[in-house]
Amino acid sequence: MDDYKTEGLSRRSKYRRPRRELSWIGLLIGVALGIGAGLFYAWVLDTRVEYDTEPWQLQPSDRAQYIVGVALGFAYDSNLDRAIQRLVELRPQADPIQEVADVACDLATTGYASTSSGLRAIRSLMQFYRLQGRSGCADSLIPFEDQATPQVVIDLPTPTPLPPASKTPTPETTLRPSPTPPRVIAPTAQPQSDYIVAAINTFCALDSSGLIEVFVQDSNGQGVPGQAARVRWDEGEDTFFTGLKPERGPGYADFQMEAGKGYTVEMPGRSDPTTQPLVAAPCVTEGGDQAISSYRVFFRPG
Repeated sequence: MDDYKTEGLSRRSKYRRPRRELSWIGLLIGVALGIGAGLFYAWVLDTRVEYDTEPWQLQPSDRAQYIVGVALGFAYDSNLDRAIQRLVELRPQADPIQEVADVACDLATTGYASTSSGLRAIRSLMQFYRLQGRSGCADSLIPFEDQATPQVVIDLPTPTPLPPASKTPTPETTLRPSPTPPRVIAPTAQPQSDYIVAAINTFCALDSSGLIEVFVQDSNGQGVPGQAARVRWDEGEDTFFTGLKPERGPGYADFQMEAGKGYTVEMPGRSDPTTQPLVAAPCVTEGGDQAISSYRVFFRPG
């Protein structure tokens, strides 16, 4: 009987034991480890590259580069409707033309104007908003007119004219330089930084099928915005500019090819065209999908 009571008491005490409280410290450590592992995977192992960012979604610095690209495009083709449409895609809160003037003002007060490409970009902005009757602080900071073309002064001798012919023979005269020869001013062209095709890489991807991706970089490998790139094929040509897709980098621009055609790429007036045509040929991606071959063309100073 005693053994039976003892066994019954032990069973009841087993189920009446208080439950252990939740360990908040362990929970917090687990959550921190999970968040850290997720961020490491997303930022390092499998970083996401945005391809379809809308202009109005850009960060302020990228937004400024986009506006620079619009102004440089207008300076090249004078297509006001296209330029205004691109500015409207930024969804400005006020006048889009005045935003161009504000961007020029911001860039003129920084080291952006210390390079020739930056100065050219600011002047393109100034030209754009001035033609639309706007003004900004850049007008008082950056001289709008281009710098005077360097000139070479050449001193030339002035020939002494021969005397008129007469019946009386006169001794032969020779041309002698005058004491104060005239000065001839010969203009010389400003030197340009020429670019070369540094590399051409071929790839096959379904999300960028048949795309020519152009990267214009400086000598340090940094992207250069506002640079013109031209693609030519048998039926025509197209010119586009770097910097209009800042999410891909300031020196990035692209062109969509048609299947079966060949294209050459160049920076007009700055580089020679590619020696071999870039053919939009069929290819197979790593996942087994059918696509059109794409190219990455890198331009760097020669």
